[in-house]
Amino acid sequence: MKKICGLFLLALSIWSCTPETNSSIQISIDPGLSAELSDGRLLLIFSKDGEQEPRFGISDNAETNQVFGMDFENYQAGETLSFDPNSFGYPMEKLSDLPEGEYYVQAFIQKYDTFKRADGHTVKLPMDQGEGRKWNIAPKNIYSTPQKITFAPGQKLSLTIDQIIPEIPQPEDTEYIKHIKMKSDLLSEFWGRDMYLGAHVLLPEGFEENPTAHYPLMIFHGHFPSDFGGFRTSPPDPDLGEDDYSARFGIYGYAKMQQQEAYDFYKKWTSADFKRFIIIEIQHANPYYDDSYAVNSENLGPYGDAITYELIPHIEKQFRGIGEGWARFLYGGSTGGWEALAAQVKYPEEYNGCFAACPDPIDFRAYMLVNIYEDENAYYEAGEFKKTLRPGHRDYLGNVDAYLIDMNHKELALGGDKSRSGDQMDVWQAVFSPVGADGYPQPIWDRYTGEINPQVAAYWRENYDLRHIMERDWETLGPKLEGKIHIYCGDMDNYYLNNAVYLTEEFLEQTQNPYYGGEVAYGDRAEHCWNGDPNLPNYITRLRYNTMYLDEIEDRLRAAAPPSFNQDNWTLIK
Repeated sequence: MKKICGLFLLALSIWSCTPETNSSIQISIDPGLSAELSDGRLLLIFSKDGEQEPRFGISDNAETNQVFGMDFENYQAGETLSFDPNSFGYPMEKLSDLPEGEYYVQAFIQKYDTFKRADGHTVKLPMDQGEGRKWNIAPKNIYSTPQKITFAPGQKLSLTIDQIIPEIPQPEDTEYIKHIKMKSDLLSEFWGRDMYLGAHVLLPEGFEENPTAHYPLMIFHGHFPSDFGGFRTSPPDPDLGEDDYSARFGIYGYAKMQQQEAYDFYKKWTSADFKRFIIIEIQHANPYYDDSYAVNSENLGPYGDAITYELIPHIEKQFRGIGEGWARFLYGGSTGGWEALAAQVKYPEEYNGCFAACPDPIDFRAYMLVNIYEDENAYYEAGEFKKTLRPGHRDYLGNVDAYLIDMNHKELALGGDKSRSGDQMDVWQAVFSPVGADGYPQPIWDRYTGEINPQVAAYWRENYDLRHIMERDWETLGPKLEGKIHIYCGDMDNYYLNNAVYLTEEFLEQTQNPYYGGEVAYGDRAEHCWNGDPNLPNYITRLRYNTMYLDEIEDRLRAAAPPSFNQDNWTLIK
């Protein structure tokens, strides 16, 4: 039997890899599922509730399932994996801490691919399989059928991995929505294999009937889209009632509301007096996350250049975009909000305005509640005699349901210490950090203890702290960004993202030669992800990104477009 080594905790931040010679937990794999398996991460997941599979119940809050994780390499078909009982877990750190009792248990393997990158590093990472880099639904990953057990520490347990996640069907083109996939030469060179970018394209009414018309381009940044969202050509499903409940928003009937908003958008989109433009939602999932953050990165590669100089011109050529910076606009919320602002700052003349809602941290003095430049530890506010945990998530009244240490330890259990969880803290680290000696992202802080690395923080500051970059380079950036920056955030953002917006606004309002000339606005008691409308609830406005900023965009077009541009219907006369 092959002994597979896992990560386990020796001390606060010291990890080792030691064979477990007497493991009581054995994982066998159906021979039909082991042909492509070599390296990966083995997860052992426990739940109390049998209503859903354990793999779907891991979260930051108190209702989370329990997970333990260990890496393995060089698996050979027919071997049995011995689960290391010292593998790190979340929320309980050790398997021996799990109380005796009845549980549903599931073994899960996330497969790793080997990448021989152009920077000379060879790394093992989970490749996106068309699902948006979500480990628990990624095609080709394998898992066991959940099994109900009576558990006691040290007892013998045998599980068989007998299931594989199937391929995901690709969406089909429609009259209005087209789907493209293109090989990126820049990304392929970096990763040492063919890498692709995709997009869902919403075409304007009359596109086929007006073959000489050219259109402005709206780039809706955000998480991985399986298809173009929020556009529906038929009324809401009549079978949808008012009894479905949205826990996020605390309302009933939300599915029907979403379908109604999507149908209303279609009716507006096809109306005679609506502006004519192209909207795209980009697919740029990668081995670290469901999107790349749309910037160049030492660990992810040149995604900013690939999107701006390969993908967007490709779309504009194929679908008659105008193809100039004055006719491109950026918007999005959360991750998409950061991407919109970052792309505008990094490529100031390639885009004519950004609308960044509830952006991920845009000033790292407020990286959630951490000042990475001055704080010594991310998880605690420390005094001489006391340590106070830093919150990570709250509701609009300030009630805390997760601490920063919880969120990080969850990712540590799921992905280990190489930023491979596919979750939020890991991707920030992957995008913003320099490459380490082992080829993986250098940690901004010790993932177990929270101790911050000031050298890595300094690198973050100079390359990805958007407020700092604007302030540092305003003499040259300012004239290119004048009138283009619009930022919106709730003042009770669940992740405390409003704090970084406050600091950025403070700088923007002090700008001169030129004054930034944009807008920063806050939603009263509004949670994540408020996007600028003070009169409607967030659960409605979050469905209206594609129409929310058209008045401001029209102002930008009037200021920048050439005389040949038809302001009445937003088409270029040729």
